[in-house]
Amino acid sequence: MTERKIILGMALTDGYGTLPGAWRAPNVDPTNYAKVEANIRYAQAAERGGFSFVFTPDFPAVRGGLESGTVSNIMDPLMEAAVISQATRNIGFVLTGSTTFQEPFNTARQFKTLDIMSHGRAGWNAVTTSDQLVAANYGKPVADRAERYQRAHESIQIVQSLWGSWEKDAWIHDQESGRFLDTSKLQPVNLGGEHVASRGPLALPPSEQGQPVVFTSGGPSPHLLEIAGRYASGFITEVWTIDEARASRAALRRAAEAAGRNPDDVKFIVGILTTVTPTVREGLDRRMSMSGEVIEARLPHLGAMIGVPIQPQHIDTPLTTEQLAIAHANPQDPRSEIALEVAREGWSPRDILAHGVIDYHPVTVGPGSVHADHMQEWFEAGAADGFWMSPDVYEDGVDAFVDEVVPILRERGLYPEEYVGSTLRENLGVPEQYGLGEWMK
Repeated sequence: MTERKIILGMALTDGYGTLPGAWRAPNVDPTNYAKVEANIRYAQAAERGGFSFVFTPDFPAVRGGLESGTVSNIMDPLMEAAVISQATRNIGFVLTGSTTFQEPFNTARQFKTLDIMSHGRAGWNAVTTSDQLVAANYGKPVADRAERYQRAHESIQIVQSLWGSWEKDAWIHDQESGRFLDTSKLQPVNLGGEHVASRGPLALPPSEQGQPVVFTSGGPSPHLLEIAGRYASGFITEVWTIDEARASRAALRRAAEAAGRNPDDVKFIVGILTTVTPTVREGLDRRMSMSGEVIEARLPHLGAMIGVPIQPQHIDTPLTTEQLAIAHANPQDPRSEIALEVAREGWSPRDILAHGVIDYHPVTVGPGSVHADHMQEWFEAGAADGFWMSPDVYEDGVDAFVDEVVPILRERGLYPEEYVGSTLRENLGVPEQYGLGEWMK
């Protein structure tokens, strides 16, 4: 047993799952994208498993491929979370909001309102936005990196200042005396930078956790690490190997220390894509049945990853001894090491691809112990403080994870037996904060 425990979050996206054909699965309602009731069910299932939060990425633009694919995005993170919060009690909501195209006052108001509505369970995933499709929807050009990150610094400081502008003991609401508010404790912030500004104050009281928890997400670029180290309590990221994850986590912790913070106060949360089935073979078959033409299309990529040309007619034949002898991981792609390891286990190229070796997070396939082993190895190696799980199909994949994986993690003493508290901040194990952190004042 160890005092440090794994943190679990779950991606909440389109109502279907991470596999391209999840929306066509026999047990899935193809209209789930427009049904908040589906996301309520999935959040409730994750809450049954003690998950600290659901996480909503957000891409507010239309990508291609909608003729046969899905939108792969929640309709509106804040509006859906507001509804889901009324049907849950403990699970938190980490929602993406752009610092590039949203004004700090609106962000502060919306997220703190959700925090109050959910009794202290809201988190803001503060991100910069550089996608041209998104920029076009806001009628603005894509700003350069320096401007985007400077605006992010200004926005986060203004948002947190607005959150603290209604002091904790300002609200008197004394019916007998007739005194509603101590107005000396509700003051403008009068903050302005090069790109954004706000007078304030924000007329919203603290929630049970004070104010929302700040997250950020993405790769370990110097600009993003500076943002995360200075402001965030959670960093949601994409990494494929333990070595890569350990290096990124160490860089995050150094950034927190450079900002004058305790590095343990910033949680490093890595992604994992799950297919929970009684056997690995059943899991691979399930994944293939809902992958459409994706697997065949990725065959040349797999060959480039491991340095072995693979002909389409050999997609179902394991690599030969001669091929394995010359196979090597592409040093430019960390996923190549995983692909080579799976190839050496004797799987066919189709099976190797069904293992998800070209997906955007590590993929675990099979019985509960496979998933638990992966998380335990990463956690104990210092490669992660927690995981944000994306199921192959939401409709049965969340319950399967909760029923088959969570009990194993608990048996091994790696995961809490119950919620530590009722707020997101408590369940993440991060310190209290109201307004700007003391290290920023």
